[in-house]
Amino acid sequence: MAAHPRDLVRVVGNRLELTRPPVLARIRALVAAGYLEKTGTTRPVYGPGRNRRAHFRHALQGLDEDRVWRTEAAPLLADLPANVRDICHHGLTEMLNNAVDHSEGTRVQVLVDRNDQRVAMAVIDDGVGIFRKIARALDLPDERLALLELHKGKFTTDPRHHSGEGVFFTSRMFDVFAIHSHELVFDHRETALDDWLFDVDRDAPGTAVMMEIALDSKRTAKEVFDRYSGGPDDYTFAKTVVPVRLAKVGDENLVSRSQAKRLMQRVDRFRVVVLDFAEVGSIGQAFADEVFRVFANEHPGVELVPVHANPEVQQMIRRAEVARDADAGQLPLL
Repeated sequence: MAAHPRDLVRVVGNRLELTRPPVLARIRALVAAGYLEKTGTTRPVYGPGRNRRAHFRHALQGLDEDRVWRTEAAPLLADLPANVRDICHHGLTEMLNNAVDHSEGTRVQVLVDRNDQRVAMAVIDDGVGIFRKIARALDLPDERLALLELHKGKFTTDPRHHSGEGVFFTSRMFDVFAIHSHELVFDHRETALDDWLFDVDRDAPGTAVMMEIALDSKRTAKEVFDRYSGGPDDYTFAKTVVPVRLAKVGDENLVSRSQAKRLMQRVDRFRVVVLDFAEVGSIGQAFADEVFRVFANEHPGVELVPVHANPEVQQMIRRAEVARDADAGQLPLL
């Protein structure tokens, strides 16, 4: 476009083998959307608009994610507020690095789209798929349980080189963060109370990560890190929030010790574990006992904080806590 500001319609038509009317229609749409600017009417001159959209393709082998940011994405976002640009930098490089190190793919696509209101980015690889890889690494019976592990944080298939914190923190920095892999879609929205996992009909090989943030967002990367740290002077990833409902597969109820063990897998790496019982109608005695007595006794340094539990669930939790206190000799077992 920069090389053909006066004959853009002709050049695009020749390259795409299209007649003048469909090319003009598309150019008018881009002008109306702010991606192109038009000067003059009889012999118009076209130039870049206030909005930006770009699509890049790379081989994964040897790819430097920071070079992609520096040479391709950053110039499109140079005038963003500093906090939004920092979040975009973090998100794009983290997700690209995941694709390079974990996807087992060969190619990656990067999309950047900004307008007057928001920035949207996508990183799409042709690898094995994130949910499938997590399920394989942890020997999970269902790929949908991979979301539970992503939500906890501190999971990586390469612990020597990665902390397992990339997806967790990135998902909480953006207004919208979604992952589509095969028939599953993970969706996190800042305005929603919880994350969601959807089954979809379309099989999407590899992993597609979509991120979006408003230009007027006041959120900072530091604020997100601080929210899950151990305190103002402790920058370790010490707190996690676990939606208990994600331990279910399909329509099953949460009744067994094996389900509880699945829920509590790896959470001993945190000092504070918030167990969110939203949308959980009931839990079984064995499930509650495994979490609030057995796990609590075995991990006294981990604080378990149940939230959003209905009265029936609260009663089962309290029963297990009374049994735990009796184990410690603090209360008689009734």
